[in-house]
Amino acid sequence: MIEIRELQKSFGDLQVLKNINLTIEDGEIYGLVGKSGAGKSTLLRCINGLEHYSSGSLKVDGVEVKDLDRKGLRDFRKGVSMIFQHFPMLSRKTVYENIAFPMRCWGYDKATIDKRVRELAELVGISEKLNQRPRQLSGGQQQRVAIARALTMEPKILLSDEATSALDPVTTRSILKLLRDINEKLGITIIIVTHQMSVIKDVCQKVSLLDQGCLVVSGKVDELFMNQPDELKTFLGEEKFEVDCEGINVQIMLSEEDDSRNIVSRMSRELGIDFTIINGEMERYRDKYLGSILINFPKEQKEKVETYLKESHVIWRYYHTDKEGEICQDS
Repeated sequence: MIEIRELQKSFGDLQVLKNINLTIEDGEIYGLVGKSGAGKSTLLRCINGLEHYSSGSLKVDGVEVKDLDRKGLRDFRKGVSMIFQHFPMLSRKTVYENIAFPMRCWGYDKATIDKRVRELAELVGISEKLNQRPRQLSGGQQQRVAIARALTMEPKILLSDEATSALDPVTTRSILKLLRDINEKLGITIIIVTHQMSVIKDVCQKVSLLDQGCLVVSGKVDELFMNQPDELKTFLGEEKFEVDCEGINVQIMLSEEDDSRNIVSRMSRELGIDFTIINGEMERYRDKYLGSILINFPKEQKEKVETYLKESHVIWRYYHTDKEGEICQDS
């Protein structure tokens, strides 16, 4: 478990992390998302001891990272590995030698190294590439080598710092699937730093949003999407739709886990009201599909619709337009 309490970090007069409070459970895939400069990578580097935090507490399995001496920090980092956006490779070495490099630095014997390298190459899908050089590999294949190398010391925690940002969408999905497979097969805790919400949706179970060094919202990914806190809407940016000012506009959140997916047709049939569908969307969040639908109906039906929605126990909210014609949201 990673427990962070009142964590602060400054570079000179610039405070980059401000009172961060966060708990990451063993075996989770946890996302840290935010704009560039929000403090995501700095927080990640505090977790593995590459950066010293100014104050507060950061414990990994009960060990306070800032209290570790040089030898203790070296041993600690065996259990906390990291992959980066730009996968640093030893260009003159083969894929085999690149994966084996950390184990050779720690003095492992040849038989142990060979067994581990071949196991990891199979796990990440590059067994046939072991004798090739990095320049012969695609970006996705190089990232797979980097992931295999990060796993050589059998870490309990894997940190990913924008590891898919340099990859095309198809390759990104394959790498995210690989990370999820590794999490499920090995039970490794994975922390993913990204500015791409699509990465969070595909693989993360929980997420924290950082803004200007502050942790502004945290929770399960699907629950945050369904509840749409203001901080998340600001980060994502609100898409604006042409809405009918003559009626009432309502957004209903759709989930596979309740009766919301057929709520509009059922409500129309039971209340005898014709609804106009303004916009609708569904997206995949790990193993489930979530979405929303924006509807319009006559003002005189407001009370009936509101009562029906409340009794149906679905998540919904009113929409209206402001003076500039931009879409606004009411709880």
